[in-house]
Amino acid sequence: MNFEGTIALFQYWNRLRDGRPAPRRTEVEPADIKTLLADTFILEKDTRDEAVFRLAGTRLCAIYGRELKGFSFPSLWREKDQRLMARLTHGVLRQKSVLLLGYEGFTRSGRSNPFELLALPLDGGAEHPRCLGAISMAEKPFWLGAEPIVDAVIDSIRVIDPDKEPMFLANRPAIPVPSLAPTELETPQTMSEYGRVRRIRHLVVLEGGRDEQPMD
Repeated sequence: MNFEGTIALFQYWNRLRDGRPAPRRTEVEPADIKTLLADTFILEKDTRDEAVFRLAGTRLCAIYGRELKGFSFPSLWREKDQRLMARLTHGVLRQKSVLLLGYEGFTRSGRSNPFELLALPLDGGAEHPRCLGAISMAEKPFWLGAEPIVDAVIDSIRVIDPDKEPMFLANRPAIPVPSLAPTELETPQTMSEYGRVRRIRHLVVLEGGRDEQPMD
């Protein structure tokens, strides 16, 4: 993790869980992370079993130029990567894995900014899986919030089972991938399947999660 916001949220979540796979969602107190709230979000599954925003901070809504509540989380990424993002999010919500994602966000005019996303599982019971997350950035250019982010390209992915790797980020480094399309929004396909350890075009994905069986 590179940014203060994601580090602070992970440390808070790790204290709450106290050795469990995830803390209960009722244990999260907004007052405890009030300085992070503008950049945080909570995801849940809708009736179609798709990850959607239950809550989203004001700065996140401003960055994307709309109210994100009820909005599909995978749809923030380009169509070619949405299947991957759906599977990664499923791992957080259903298998209690931790997701750390580096990505580049683009506006319609081609401006871009790097972001770091952290998604952490919450124990809401089998019927109400949720996760707590944050999107952080090293720089806040003058145009951010005035020109909405409309596209995103994944730079690195890290999926971790907290039980198997209790020392977060101790064993497996994040995997960088080449930057895509600095001037155009359309790029070659980045992902068609998601597996245990798989290289597809420029992207390497490591499977995480508690279940050793492939996800349907």
